[in-house]
Amino acid sequence: MNNNLNSILIEGNLVRDPLLRSTPKGTPVCIFSLASNRFFKQDSVLEKEVSFFDVETWAKLAENCYNLGHKGRGVRVVGRLKQDRWTGSDGKAHSRVTIVAEHVEFRPEFKEEAPSPQES
Repeated sequence: MNNNLNSILIEGNLVRDPLLRSTPKGTPVCIFSLASNRFFKQDSVLEKEVSFFDVETWAKLAENCYNLGHKGRGVRVVGRLKQDRWTGSDGKAHSRVTIVAEHVEFRPEFKEEAPSPQES
């Protein structure tokens, strides 16, 4: 049994269009960023806090996210957190936390209908 829990569920909107690339072995990887809003009251004033998260998806899920996602589209992501660590060319240690998605749902899009010729 794995005693360590690493799970996240987050909702937000895509900050920009997703990017699709492939590993050297040809596995698709899709990268996108989402903005998640949090609203809270402070001193009787409604405040808004925005957080930005980088998400990566793999294989078929990556292809689906690339095809369905675009800037501004609402999304729900279920996945795990991954921390990358590296030493920069300046010798300083760096790290970044990314969400590795296991499930992605896009919010429905409602297209505006063009007025019929009779309404013109």
